[in-house]
Amino acid sequence: MKKLLLLIPLLIISCKKEANVSDTPGKDSMTVTELPPSPSEVDSVAIRKKDSIINNSPVTKEVLRKGVMRNEKEGQIIRTADASQLPFTMGEEFTMEDQELVLKIINYDQPEIKATINTKEKDFNIRFNQIKLPDGGYDGPFGREITHTTPGKGEVWLIIGKSNMASGNTKGKFSVSVE
Repeated sequence: MKKLLLLIPLLIISCKKEANVSDTPGKDSMTVTELPPSPSEVDSVAIRKKDSIINNSPVTKEVLRKGVMRNEKEGQIIRTADASQLPFTMGEEFTMEDQELVLKIINYDQPEIKATINTKEKDFNIRFNQIKLPDGGYDGPFGREITHTTPGKGEVWLIIGKSNMASGNTKGKFSVSVE
C-alpha cells in the first residue's frame, strides 16, 4: 500500500510533462521545437489583414479566437496563424544572435504560398531558411522572397533566420507578409 502511494504522485508528474518535437531537416542544421501555444500567449503585436489592422491584445483575444499565437523559447520564436487570416503582415524582432522564427500557418489549403521579409535595416542578414510543406517535406534555403507550391492541405511552416553563407547584422526589426 505504501509503494502505491509513492507511485501515484510520480505518475501524475510524468503525465504533465510537455512533449518536445525535434526536426533536423536538410543541410541547414537547425532544431525546431514544437510546443502547443497556450491562449495566454496571444501576441499584442498588430497584424495587417486586407488593409485593416487587427489587434490581438488580451482584451480582444476572446473576440478573435484565431489570433496569431506567439511562443518564445531558447532563441526560437514560434508564431501560429490560421490561414483564414491571409493575407497578413506581421512584425517581429530578433534581439539575440542566431535567433529564428518559425511561422506556422495552419489549415492552409491554397496551391501556392507567397511570402516576403521586409526590413529597414541595411545590413540585416535574414532569409527564409526553409519551408515545411503539408506533406511533411522540406525545401530551402531561399532569399527574402518565396513563392512555393504547396501539395495538399494542412500546416505550412516558414522558417526564418540568418544565412550561414552571408555576413551582416542578425539583430533587428522586420516584418513578414504572407499571401
